[in-house]
Amino acid sequence: VQLQASGGGLVQPGGSLRLSCAASGNIFEINQMGWYRQAPGKEREMVATISTGGSISVANSVKGRFAISRESSKNTMYLQMNSLKAEDSAVYYCNALITTRALLMEPFWGQGTLVTVSS
Repeated sequence: VQLQASGGGLVQPGGSLRLSCAASGNIFEINQMGWYRQAPGKEREMVATISTGGSISVANSVKGRFAISRESSKNTMYLQMNSLKAEDSAVYYCNALITTRALLMEPFWGQGTLVTVSS
């Protein structure tokens, strides 16, 4: 199983970016998916998660600015980030709890995509 994250880049404060995470490989079912981020010198933190049924959790620090969604038919998850701030700068990782075709449920991580918010 592979998770491919994309969409990061350099953006000015107040700008927007949309991250994507596509899952591929030995997949029977994708359960919960989520975005996490890690800034230099800080612990990795949850940004937002979305369950198979569409239940969403969002960190207080991004509530009202970021929106998570998923397109199950494409095994893809998105993070729409608006009103970006310098403190949003980090490497963003996607995570998915996946049931493989062997019916084993395992967590998988993408490779990370860098978001830099700077003028």
